[in-house]
Amino acid sequence: MRHVARFLGALLLLPALGTSSLSAEPLAYPDTAREPTVDDYHGTPIADPYRWLEQLDSPRTVDWVRAQVQLTSAFLATLPQREVIRARLTALSDAGRIEVPWREAGRLFYLKRTGLRPQPVLYTQKTIRDPPVVVFDPNALSPDGSISMREYVLSPGGRLLAFQMAMGGADVAEIHIRDLAAGKELDDVVAGRSVTWTRDERGFFYVSDRLRTAGDLQNGSPIVMQVRYHTLGEPRARDPVVFEWQANARWAYTMASADFRYVVIVAEEGTVSEIHVIDLEDPDRPEISAVPVEMLSAHRGFHTPIDIAGRTLFIRTDFNAPRQQVMALDLRAAATSPPRTVLPEAPDVIVDAAVAGNLLVVTYLVDVHSRLRVFALDGAPAGEIALPGIGAVGWPLSGRPSTTDLFFTYASFLSPDTVYRYDLRNRESSPFQAPRVLFDGAQYETRQVWFESKDGTRVPMFVTATKDLELDGSHPAFLTAYGGYGATSEPDYAPDIPLWLEMGGVYAVANIRGGGEYGEEWHRSGMLARKQTSFDDFFAAAEYLVSRGYTTPGRLAIYGHSNGGLLAGAVMTQRPELFGAVVANAGHYDMLRYHRFTAGAGWVTEYGSPDDAGAFPYLRAYSPLHNVRADTCYPATLLLAADHDDRVVPSHSYKFAATLQLAQGCDHPILLRVAEKASHSYATREEELGERTDLWAFIASRFGIEMAD
Repeated sequence: MRHVARFLGALLLLPALGTSSLSAEPLAYPDTAREPTVDDYHGTPIADPYRWLEQLDSPRTVDWVRAQVQLTSAFLATLPQREVIRARLTALSDAGRIEVPWREAGRLFYLKRTGLRPQPVLYTQKTIRDPPVVVFDPNALSPDGSISMREYVLSPGGRLLAFQMAMGGADVAEIHIRDLAAGKELDDVVAGRSVTWTRDERGFFYVSDRLRTAGDLQNGSPIVMQVRYHTLGEPRARDPVVFEWQANARWAYTMASADFRYVVIVAEEGTVSEIHVIDLEDPDRPEISAVPVEMLSAHRGFHTPIDIAGRTLFIRTDFNAPRQQVMALDLRAAATSPPRTVLPEAPDVIVDAAVAGNLLVVTYLVDVHSRLRVFALDGAPAGEIALPGIGAVGWPLSGRPSTTDLFFTYASFLSPDTVYRYDLRNRESSPFQAPRVLFDGAQYETRQVWFESKDGTRVPMFVTATKDLELDGSHPAFLTAYGGYGATSEPDYAPDIPLWLEMGGVYAVANIRGGGEYGEEWHRSGMLARKQTSFDDFFAAAEYLVSRGYTTPGRLAIYGHSNGGLLAGAVMTQRPELFGAVVANAGHYDMLRYHRFTAGAGWVTEYGSPDDAGAFPYLRAYSPLHNVRADTCYPATLLLAADHDDRVVPSHSYKFAATLQLAQGCDHPILLRVAEKASHSYATREEELGERTDLWAFIASRFGIEMAD
């Protein structure tokens, strides 16, 4: 989704249409049984007539989904611009993409996707000047991309490759081991993720999930996260548990120091994380029976390891620093010696950091665009790395304490991701295999504007459009945001952007609260009981675009994914008259039952639990599913879901679609599209291209946009 090619044809923008250019007759939606299911929430009865759609594999759910998909497919097949849009998107997506390289076993490794191949190929080079060599091509194992392969981890000597395999890209996956010299897989197959090898290459640490027993489930997550150690050639059942979290960890991972002496274990739960460290050269704690030592036990906050230089662990943390600071821990006395501050909190937010060439390179976010600054390991300033413009440095920064090069990506809304190599000795930066840039963005520009939200807070937004745009309200506009978990919506590129710009559209990204654009305070002001603030910010962004003449409500499309899908669902049910089209992808629409499925319990720290009498009222007040009103004219809506999504289960979308279809008070369509062999963040290239084609064809049909062949 990252690269562009030359436009295929001219555009003709027709007058806005009140409804689709297709038949104005209401759609005949599939019959959906309503059952008398009612739950009692702290004395408040809540009906849940479509509870049966939560049984994803039941025959009647399968039949219902099939009927919905047939209706949606038939509708989308009639859209007049669909094939032209697909051809343009195919061209825009055909240039390939390179991920950030990393060094291992004295070599450079990186992933590169060529053209429309389903999955990227792993390459290696000895030096920057050497020709690339294929290490592993996952397309040979899964030509259609239906089985995703990810998380490639080389053993210390570069002899073995660990990687994950998951059907449809699901979160639940298996670890496989490939002998690169022999060109074949070992018999070791382990259910888990986040591999960290030991130096002897005889085994690895990994994160595994255990289902709680009925006796210890109570009201917590059904999943317990563990770190285990697997010895090659041994049965997985013998893998000892190194560490286990009894709390509801949302995510966990492992990493090692460059010399493989230390293994760092991290567990995240909402706005708090724990760090434990294992010293593998402690003669009293061999790795199989090692006891992890907790770091920062007196420093509650969200801690992220940066790297280990010598015997010092560098972390970035929001402990007493909502905009993050960098601290250092002496691993030889970590249990007794407090951490020292290396870089104190500053006005700008720290979003990433790396140790490279015994220097500390830090990405700061300055009004939602990146700056790269360099420091000595004691925090003394050592310069800045110039960037091509106002854009964003991607995650992660890639470097090693013992090498003097740093790799990073840079992108803007008008330029694709480009990998740069920065030489810390001569302070020079150069592209690493620069991408083909066939889209001419010279006639377009990105402006950062500011609008006032309901409570008077000034909120930034990026608006990208043609330079000579007349603010007469005639333009179709596309507004998106995320606003959750402290994630930032920085300038980014996707081939959809030039497609939309070439349609005459305005592309806007609002940096609403709940995200991390201005640190943890910005996040906390849009979470838990203050989640409505995120929605109010989004309303203000839409009103700004209308009041300043960029567009009108009838020509404003909105989009959100995951937490952003919750956003789209909440705002369309609260103020349906403000939007002309809605596309919501994998949203959390049932906020009274989200915590009962797969990873949902881990989100309680972000949203609050409906089982809590204090949280129930505000969750009920914005839960999209529970705020659909009968006989209300909702915008034309396309709900996107994935059949293998085990993070946000597709029943959210199923129940929301059924509820909207029953309540719809006008002829605007309410459609459900279900991606096959896809998960929350993965789809085959064919499925991904098809989904994006349908998204833009749907919006174009609502706004009367035509593209000439």
